[in-house]
Parts: sequence; C-alpha cells; structure tokens
Amino acid sequence: MGAFIGAAAGYLGSLMVTKRTALMGCSLGHLTIPGITLALLYGFDVSLGALLFLAFGIVLIWLFERRTKLPMEALTAVVFASSVAVAFLYLPEEETKIALLGNISQISLLTTIIIAILSLAVFLVSRRIFSDMVLMSVSEDLAKARGINVGKTNFIYLICIALTVALGVRIVGGLLTAALVAIPACTSRNFSRNLSQYSYGGMIFGSLACVIGIIAFKITGLDAGLLVIITSAIFFLISLLFVRKH
Repeated sequence: MGAFIGAAAGYLGSLMVTKRTALMGCSLGHLTIPGITLALLYGFDVSLGALLFLAFGIVLIWLFERRTKLPMEALTAVVFASSVAVAFLYLPEEETKIALLGNISQISLLTTIIIAILSLAVFLVSRRIFSDMVLMSVSEDLAKARGINVGKTNFIYLICIALTVALGVRIVGGLLTAALVAIPACTSRNFSRNLSQYSYGGMIFGSLACVIGIIAFKITGLDAGLLVIITSAIFFLISLLFVRKH
C-alpha cells in the first residue's frame, strides 16, 4: 500500500512542484480533517471520509474559481480553514493524533488492493494530463490555442490531487500530506536532467520513502507517517550533494 501511494504522490508531486502548487497538498490535507472526523465518529474508513469531504471541497473551490477568478490556492485556503475550524469542534481529543498523523496499524488485504488500484489510476491520469498541465503553466492562451480545455484539465488535476491526499492520510494523516507529494519531487529534481527523469524519479523516491518508513515503523513502533516524512527528507538532503549548478 505504501509503495503505491508513495509512487502516485511522488509522480503527481513533480507536476505540483512544476506548477508551484505543492502547498495545495497541505491545504487539501487539512481539508480531509472533517472527513476523517466523521469517519472516526461513525466508524467507517478514514480514506473514504477524507475523499467524500475532499470531493465536496474540490467542487466548491472549482465553482468559486469560476465565479471569482481568484487564484486556486487562495480559494483552497478559504475552504480548508473554515472546514478545519468546524471539524475541531467535534473531533474527540483521543482521536486527534490519528487525524493529524495517520494510522496504518489496521490495514486489510481488501483495503490494500483498493488503494493500489486507485493509486495506479491517479498515476495513469496524471501521466495523461502531464504535458497539458506543463504547457498551461507556461501560457494558458497557448494551451487554448492548442485545443486544450483548460477548465476541464484543471478540474481533472484537482481530482487527482484530492484522491492522492485522501489516500495519503492513511499513512501521514491530514497534517503532513504536502510533504508526501513535495519532498520526493524536490529530491528528484536535484538528480534529474530532463522532465521525464524528474517525474519518474519523484515516483521512485516517493515509493521508497513510504516503504522504508513503514519498515522502520514495524521495527521501532514509532509513528509511520513521521518516519516516512523523515526518510523522504533524508533522501532530499542526500540529493543536495548531486544538485546541478545552473
């Protein structure tokens, strides 16, 4: 499960860093907290709760963007701050750590299979829109001239981010999802020589960080989410030795 989530997050993260929207992972991670709260209160899967509330939030953000023309990251901040404030009114104190840092101690085979399939879907869709999103980050007018439906592509991009964040809360909770997508991409950027190496490198480093972090969790008993992020940060520090001078 960790390998698939890390791979999808790292690949999509390379696109998010390129578009300077990596911190959206943080905002959307916080947006999962109301969904996690509902899941913990009523005893259903936290990823499902996170995804349902993220879907609602994404639709709101998309509608607000079309209505106001404000930047997507600004509208994300508006929606997530309001929802988190409401969530903490009802989140039981003893469940706060799970909501913020994740919990992988009870994962079934069926859950693992479903998450693997969804992670693969995120990767395939992200790969399909990758070049369009890069072109849109350079010039939306040029993208429109090339026949790209900018609104539709942005919406698909948001859905991919939302699904990745919803899956990521299983491992790192609602607090650290930005690191799950951003750090592997930054690490890959230091090693890569072209866009292809950059995107697939993010996938590899993301997957490795999750696998090693979860193995460390099994050995030490410390929080898996924290160990995954620390492992990813160590990879990034190592990559600084190989960064190319421009």
